[in-house]
Amino acid sequence: MQNPTMVRSSYHYRPLPSFPNPNMNSKFPTPPLPISAFFFLLLLFSVPAISHPSNVACGEAISSCGNITNITYPFWLVHDDSTSLRSHCGYRGFELICRNNTPIIHLPTGNYTVTNIDYKTHTISLADTDIVSVREECPRVHHNLTFDPDSVLRYAPSDVNLTFFFDCTDGLPDLHIPCLGSAGGNRSYVFTTETMRDSYHHLPRTCRAVVVVPVLRDVLMAYIADDLPARYGGVLQSGFNLSWPNVTSGDCGSCERSGGRCGLNRTINSTWNFTCFCSDGVKTFHPHCAERVGHQKKAKIKGIIIGVSAATCFFLLLCTCYRFYRHKKKRQFPPSSKSLSQSASLKPSLMDPEMDSALLQTHVFSYAELEEATNKFDASDKLGDGGFCTVYKGKLQDGRTVAVKRLYENNYRRVEQFMNEIQILSRLRHQRLVILYGCTSHQSRELLLVYEFVSNGTLAHHLHGSGASQCILTWPMRLRIAIETADALAYLHAVNPPVIHRDVKTNNILLDSNFHVKVADFGLSRLIPKDVTHISTAPQGTPGYLDPEYHQCFQLTDKSDVYSFGVVLFELITSKPAVDMTRNRSEINLANMAITRIQKGELEQLVDAALGYQSDEVTRKMITMVAEVAFRCLQPDGDMRPPIKEVLEVLQAIESDGNRPEKKEHGVAESRDDAELLKNTEPFSPDSVMNRWTSRSTTPQASE
Repeated sequence: MQNPTMVRSSYHYRPLPSFPNPNMNSKFPTPPLPISAFFFLLLLFSVPAISHPSNVACGEAISSCGNITNITYPFWLVHDDSTSLRSHCGYRGFELICRNNTPIIHLPTGNYTVTNIDYKTHTISLADTDIVSVREECPRVHHNLTFDPDSVLRYAPSDVNLTFFFDCTDGLPDLHIPCLGSAGGNRSYVFTTETMRDSYHHLPRTCRAVVVVPVLRDVLMAYIADDLPARYGGVLQSGFNLSWPNVTSGDCGSCERSGGRCGLNRTINSTWNFTCFCSDGVKTFHPHCAERVGHQKKAKIKGIIIGVSAATCFFLLLCTCYRFYRHKKKRQFPPSSKSLSQSASLKPSLMDPEMDSALLQTHVFSYAELEEATNKFDASDKLGDGGFCTVYKGKLQDGRTVAVKRLYENNYRRVEQFMNEIQILSRLRHQRLVILYGCTSHQSRELLLVYEFVSNGTLAHHLHGSGASQCILTWPMRLRIAIETADALAYLHAVNPPVIHRDVKTNNILLDSNFHVKVADFGLSRLIPKDVTHISTAPQGTPGYLDPEYHQCFQLTDKSDVYSFGVVLFELITSKPAVDMTRNRSEINLANMAITRIQKGELEQLVDAALGYQSDEVTRKMITMVAEVAFRCLQPDGDMRPPIKEVLEVLQAIESDGNRPEKKEHGVAESRDDAELLKNTEPFSPDSVMNRWTSRSTTPQASE
């Protein structure tokens, strides 16, 4: 069901085309555009208007309440003081009450505040009214969300559950909610889906209440890395999503398929009965409007015949008047004017007005061509899933093997990222960046991007995915991967205008058949003018890689990429993922774990044992120096982080030094000195590990 508020946002108005001359032997040309347009409008208005549910009793008039300005079918709005409503158009259970200028929906377990309605994705965003109204950091939840058996609202894929255990005599200390005290020293706990597995089975017997609350997965993941038990209030404030089906079943589905709209009618006993609002404005308790639709079709055909007849007569009159007009004005224009006019009107347009100018710089594939290349998006050819897309392997007609990225939904956010990736990659050329071969049109059935196929998958797959067991990546290969990734980022930061990738992670670092790097996924990337230090924008990225300064201050800089690259360096050293819920709470975030271990002089405990850190002095020296570089990149203060160009130069020097033959005695002594470097680090004092690298940027900011 289309959101009625989303109109004209992606369409360009075109002039109406000229109509062909009915007399092919006539010497006189087709009437000019204004007359043709007038005739076309006359034809439209001469056809009798056929009633439709959107403009009769069950109209799609848009209601507003507070910040929600797009309340329409299948939802229906009443005000808190309204008691006279006898019938309405909309689904059962989709009644929104406007209370104190806030839209509220009543579910069986309580009232929930509506924060957004997306008719394109059939999603409504809600938050517990009790939680939203108090705005506490440590709220006490009371509602287990359930649905009526006949309700069409269900949990959305973006939801996960938080489970609260209140007033318990037993529990797990790490998951204790410190701000919720209880009488007698009892405690309360909060569990995510991952942490609940084997830990909570005994708790219900020792607790007074158990409440399961839906929350947004992305919001939960962002808070988990910090401290969920102390900050869970922010997760609850963000609410959750519910969805309703595209096609309903039962009487309501039959009503909609017959051209009607579902609704309810209040009886004398104040009960609500199903009603189908037909397109002629009449209500029926039958599940369809078949007879009425048939009658409307006959009326429509009759109206079209009358309208066309009247329009034809008027058109002939216009042709006669125009012929006289042309005959009178014929000698006022030189022959060349006619040729010029015809040339301009007959010249075909090669530009797609729906596309951004960047789209014209890359090849445009048809949807059918890519559907054939991927064998109709066969699941066996799927390479992987991302946050907004699925990637398939395909083969074009010219023999090229490609990777086809298929966006999940054509909503505004997906289109924005689709256009952003085209704009970025169409202007960049570097051997360490994935090549964009082309895309589908903005008007296509689906949004698809076509890249070169990179055969060895992602770096994450080889470090801590299913490919990690093969132990393919030796330390020299990992150092080379780090250098090539830094080389790609240095190129991005040096182009004019500079590009900030904003989502540097091992899942976006691809490896070809020779394990050379191809940096991918520029959907979140941003172009930044040369004369600014940062842009102000809402934080976006992947938990575990997100620059803490960017997250706190909403200021995106090139040092944000440096921070993310520092996390990648530690993944190369440790073979551990950036976020792992199975680790101790203080070590869920790899960056926090690495900094803590280094400050304690425990680098050896971080390093992947398969890299030869213990057995090979040269490897030990190089890993120690790369860990120091990574430590610099992860400084909380962006000004303390080195530019990526200097990071690249240091990594290249480390590789060159490691490959240079040295005397054994000298090499061992120097290696020992480097190994001791990080052990002597004073806690929370980055200057004791490195000299501060002065920031060169002193220019103003830009705002997104």
